[in-house]
Order: sequence, then structure tokens, then C-alpha cells
Amino acid sequence: MKTFKGRIVTPGTTTAEAVVSHGGLNTLASFQKALQFGDKKATCGDQNNKDLFGKQMAGRALCLPQTIGSTTGGLVLYCACAMKRQPACLLFSNPIDSLAAAGSILAGVWLDDINMPVVDNLGQEFLDYVKDGMTIKVLDKGVVEVYDKGELK
Repeated sequence: MKTFKGRIVTPGTTTAEAVVSHGGLNTLASFQKALQFGDKKATCGDQNNKDLFGKQMAGRALCLPQTIGSTTGGLVLYCACAMKRQPACLLFSNPIDSLAAAGSILAGVWLDDINMPVVDNLGQEFLDYVKDGMTIKVLDKGVVEVYDKGELK
């Protein structure tokens, strides 16, 4: 197990399986199928993101450097939360951008029963270390624990 410390954007705790992107997440392209066509797994539809394309994002610990794309990004993230198709958490190696922050914060404030912790500033070492399928535990105070497959029982 390896521990990382970041900055809390939206509070909460969770445990989930990691899915990792080494490039920016285009929020609209990634969540479009989930929002328009009822894909409850939120399968990533962004063909330009080789790390995530075709992978389930709902209920997963989404590990990424930053989000990219249009100004709809915050609204898309909020809508994914409203439709219960959001990641279990968002973990950014870099500082979060204002659009992803707005969507995450508003979902936490405006929606009932939404637990999507968001932590940023985890550093490049975090993104280099974490791999798809690892178990992620988001704890209080911006602490993120990463467990190898099978290490956490």
C-alpha cells in the first residue's frame, strides 16, 4: 500500500477500483453516452483517450491529471451525478480546473445522497504509481491509499 496526500475539493470517503487516464479527460466526450443514451456504467466514449475509451467510469476511482474540453464540463459532471452515473471519486495529480471543481462542488451542494470525493494536487508520482484495477481508499484530510490488486481484503 502506498499513501498520497492532496487537497480536498469535495469531502468524503470511499473505496473503489481505479481506472487511470494519463491524458486529460474530455468530460463531454467521455460521459455523452451515459447522459444521452442511458449507459448506467458510464462507459467512456472519448475515442481520443486511449487509456479510458470503452472502460466503465461509474463507481470507479477516476485517476487523471486534469479535465479538458469545452465549458460544458462542469455541467456534464453535475448531470452524471444527478443521474447516478458518476465516478466513485475524482483524483487529480494536478490542480483541478475551475469547471470540474464547479461541477463537483455543485453536485455535492445541490444533490442529496451524492458522495463523490474529489482530491487534487496528488502529484505526478501518484499518477505514475496507480494502475487500472488497483483499490483506492479516499480517507479524511485528502489522504488517498492505493493498494495493489489483492492487497486489501
